[in-house]
Amino acid sequence: MSEELLKAFLGDIESWWPVASGSLCEVRKPCIRPNCHACAKGLKHPAYIFTYREGGRQRCMYVPVDLVPLMRQAIANGRRLEQRLRQMGRALIESYRQKRDRPLRKGKG
Repeated sequence: MSEELLKAFLGDIESWWPVASGSLCEVRKPCIRPNCHACAKGLKHPAYIFTYREGGRQRCMYVPVDLVPLMRQAIANGRRLEQRLRQMGRALIESYRQKRDRPLRKGKG
């Protein structure tokens, strides 16, 4: 693979920090207060869950509200990285094919 592709890839991933693979969902949960008006009305309270795969199993983690914007950015960056990895796989094969199909120069081989 060419050095230019590698340098471009490394430059991109350096700017894509933080990175995460998964999804972020808003859920509604009841609180522990006995006379909560929101829970009594059935509105409950917003909470955020990060869902990801680990060892072939789906896992979930609670995300503090303060961390939600950073997690959204990390997930978007993770999707950019996954897309770029697919592109790099294709570029690797195309680069190999170009080298393989290049005609030999006179006096070589």
